Amino acid sequence: MGDTGTSAPGLHDNAIARNAGHALELDWVNEIQVNRSAIERRTSTLGGRRSVKKDAQAGWLLKAITCIDLTTLNGDDTAARVRRLCAKARQPVRQDVLEALGVADRGITTGAVCVYHRFVAEAVAALDGTFIPVAAVSTGFPAGLSPHDTKLREIEASVADGAKEIDIVVTREHVLTGNWQALYDEMRDYRAACGEAHVKAILATGDLRTLRNVARASMVCMMAGADFIKTSTGKETANATLPVSLVMLRMIRHYHERTGHLVGFKPAGGISTAKDVLAYQVLMKEELGRRWLDPDLLRFGASSLLADIERQLEHHVTGRYSAFNRHPMA
Repeated sequence: MGDTGTSAPGLHDNAIARNAGHALELDWVNEIQVNRSAIERRTSTLGGRRSVKKDAQAGWLLKAITCIDLTTLNGDDTAARVRRLCAKARQPVRQDVLEALGVADRGITTGAVCVYHRFVAEAVAALDGTFIPVAAVSTGFPAGLSPHDTKLREIEASVADGAKEIDIVVTREHVLTGNWQALYDEMRDYRAACGEAHVKAILATGDLRTLRNVARASMVCMMAGADFIKTSTGKETANATLPVSLVMLRMIRHYHERTGHLVGFKPAGGISTAKDVLAYQVLMKEELGRRWLDPDLLRFGASSLLADIERQLEHHVTGRYSAFNRHPMA
């Protein structure tokens, strides 16, 4: 499948133009249909048909690290935990392992650090001197049921504190009732409130009931100017899955074919092993191409994933698996 490389444009390197959005075209939305059985058949065979081994696997996993939004979104988060997470984002893999892999000079970091608004300023300070952006979850995360004006003020406050990316939550009711104008207007307001900060639209796919709803919500959010579409908050009973991801990727492709705008993808929730992340990377390359393997168009919302990737890289170098407690996140 070729070398993915380990250096890549970041989301804020102006490598691509932002998604400018498009007028709401209800014909585009209403014509969308999804063949569930075909989607499930396509994704069920993914692992068996593609296998990445040895040096190639190490390269793919190093690339995956650069696409991780290293995340802590717990009720017991503290400033100290956020600072430790930021330190891990700066140095996600032990130096001796990087040297053994021959990539110690690549400056490998995670794609971003993702926190609640309360900790944005703390994370920005901890990442000072790096190019690692801070992403803030917003708009009444995870339920998304706060008053609309409150949501906009929350976005503006996080941007003022230094967040370069905002992960917003859509109102699921708009999707479930087919109120596409309301979803479009809401997303346009979020995009405007973000200003120069990039906006990731969380669809909370586990709450949307059907793959067709997922597809239509994806298209509306992209027309409204989302820079990324994201599967989940990580707090639903069902989070990122390969079938849901395939549906969203095909909507990204259709939107790009129609408008010329590139939109990123962020699966989140439940991606905890190196095997998981490789499956998503293969799907991305097969559906959208090599360009969508870089962190300006691909992010993984994760916390425990990095530890397993580290273990796999150490095993590649030493032939031995280390314990998870040797790879703490925060």
